[in-house]
Amino acid sequence: MGKVKKRLLLTVAIILVLGIYYYVALPAINIHCSGFWVFLIVLGLLLAGVFIQKKHLSRYELKESKGLKIILGIVGLIVAVYLIGMLLSSPVVNAKKYQQLMTVETGEFAQDIEELSFDQIPLLDRDSAALLGNRKMGSMVDMVSQFEVDELYSQINYKDRPVRVSPLKYASIIKWFTNQSEGIPAYITIDMATQNTELVKLDEGMKYTTSDHFNRNIYRHLRFRYPTYIFNDLSFEVDDNGVPYWICPVKQFNIGLFGGETVGRVVLCNAVTGETQDYAIEDVPQWVDRAYSADLLVELYDYHGTLKHGFFNSVLGQKDCLKTTDGYNYLAIDDDVWVYTGVTSITGDQSNVGFVLMNQRTMETKFYEVEGATEASAMSSAEGQVQNLHYTATFPLLLNISGEPTYFIALKDDAGLVKKYAMVNVQKYQIVAIGDTVSECEENYGTLMYENGIKQTPEDTRDIKSLTAPITKIAQGVVEGNSHYYIMVEGSDAIFDIPVVDFIDIIRYNVGDEVTLEYKEGEQSNTVLSLNGVEKTTSETAEEENASEAVEAE
Repeated sequence: MGKVKKRLLLTVAIILVLGIYYYVALPAINIHCSGFWVFLIVLGLLLAGVFIQKKHLSRYELKESKGLKIILGIVGLIVAVYLIGMLLSSPVVNAKKYQQLMTVETGEFAQDIEELSFDQIPLLDRDSAALLGNRKMGSMVDMVSQFEVDELYSQINYKDRPVRVSPLKYASIIKWFTNQSEGIPAYITIDMATQNTELVKLDEGMKYTTSDHFNRNIYRHLRFRYPTYIFNDLSFEVDDNGVPYWICPVKQFNIGLFGGETVGRVVLCNAVTGETQDYAIEDVPQWVDRAYSADLLVELYDYHGTLKHGFFNSVLGQKDCLKTTDGYNYLAIDDDVWVYTGVTSITGDQSNVGFVLMNQRTMETKFYEVEGATEASAMSSAEGQVQNLHYTATFPLLLNISGEPTYFIALKDDAGLVKKYAMVNVQKYQIVAIGDTVSECEENYGTLMYENGIKQTPEDTRDIKSLTAPITKIAQGVVEGNSHYYIMVEGSDAIFDIPVVDFIDIIRYNVGDEVTLEYKEGEQSNTVLSLNGVEKTTSETAEEENASEAVEAE
């Protein structure tokens, strides 16, 4: 009876160990999952231990035991299949298949990438968005002691706006115990163009998140519903009605046991109710923006660019080998989010041969042959323009400015706040424009392109507007040592920015005086280009006038 109890306890212990391992590690029951093979190896070794314990074998008997040899032989076979599968799934023996995983089309830059209005340009990078999100959370006194902002900050298109969205998370496991019955009450949205940050409160709290525990943890919840699925990185999104969802891509392996990873299906999990919907990749709803992670798309393009002439050429001769540059950014085009990154020679020189756009929902990829500076070189050029201020450049966003591929860069101070903006011409990266606002930066950039013969007209007049009306309000301010007058006029709620250095006559005007303005719209104020027919003073004219005044003074 003692032996039976001992065997029973041993069996229960083994089942318990395996159960705990499965509950914690959550391996997919799938031959394409490395964790599943590790699970089989651990199981085999446990069975060998049970066999030895059961038979009470001596050292000599261990060597001669047929049963033990069979168990260890099976374990050895599993290990061999796993290692051989790893080898046969690698690019070393499947270079051509890896190179063809992604289909790349050639695109037309000016046609595919439309010029954006200022209120559609994402001005923030992820770090700046996180800073705004944490500040917003700090102002919510009823929540800040219980919750924090998750660091996800997925970039999506929400109602035709570039937005980063992130759920709240429990501040600690103690806070989870005290709040888990109601769930997480809100998520953060940050408009990347206007910098408007909003905490969206939910009627019913989210109960399936990354910060939940036990069966409500989103990874465990998905594993128990889909035990054979191998999930890629999860992302947090909201649908067109603001309902929070987890977007859960399912890996598809196209080469051998473990190679050629793409996405075959996508599971959508309602973060509030835990309900799931399973779609083939081609049937994913339009509002979903991120089925393919940026890292996966970059990896697939690197396979396409480096393996044209086989694996060993990519390591040794490196003929015709191209790779993506370090870093990427996002562009919103036609209600989809596209990953942008430059393409350069594998030898790592300081110039790009072009760039690629990769759709995060469909994997559609377009290559644009535009030779020019790498993003790192453009960032250095922008920083060089303000080196006395020690600002740091963010990773560029690629824009179409007057048909020219242009790097748009935010310049941040040591506190992480955006202080200035820069535009750098991709093909002629010595052309660098700086501005305190996006509109000022674009105006300076247009002037530089005209002066360098890229634009045929000195001013792009498509967005220039004019009006004549009496002044209703007038105020004065100083921006970086320069006096500015800010006026409002009858029939308009806009604020018009008039630099005194450019329009000295503005000091003659008072409320009630009629003015005729030509201006370009900006995100906070409109930039005045002409006051009562007098054009804005250019930098060259100002320098000539200053020189003339200096001569007269002498």
